Amino acid sequence: QVQLVESGGGLVQAGGSLRLSCAASGRTFSNYGMGWFRQAPGKEREFVAAISWGGGGTTYADSVKGRFTISRDNAKNTVYLQMNSLKPEDTAVYYCARDRSTYRTGAYYLPRRPADYDYWGQGTQVTVSS
Repeated sequence: QVQLVESGGGLVQAGGSLRLSCAASGRTFSNYGMGWFRQAPGKEREFVAAISWGGGGTTYADSVKGRFTISRDNAKNTVYLQMNSLKPEDTAVYYCARDRSTYRTGAYYLPRRPADYDYWGQGTQVTVSS
């Protein structure tokens, strides 16, 4: 059983920064790509960013490209989302998730659909005030 626990959310003013963390249990963390998604009230869950199992491939939603950076530390079983230049429209609950497939390589192949992920964290709230 895999458990994912997010942390680092909070309230920040527009233009500010936050760093989210997602700690994973289990010994196979480094075999899987990871993703970040977010869900605002009344909206569907949307893709934010994904990273390959080794960290060499990353991909981002257009809405966060250039402002957010996904990274991972396989020695710590942790994936991060550095969020800079935050906007009020970034307000949402942020979730990390594990790719269903192992050893998926290349940014082109990193999945963006929630259905392509099998384990999810409980979410962490990010609120950006204007």
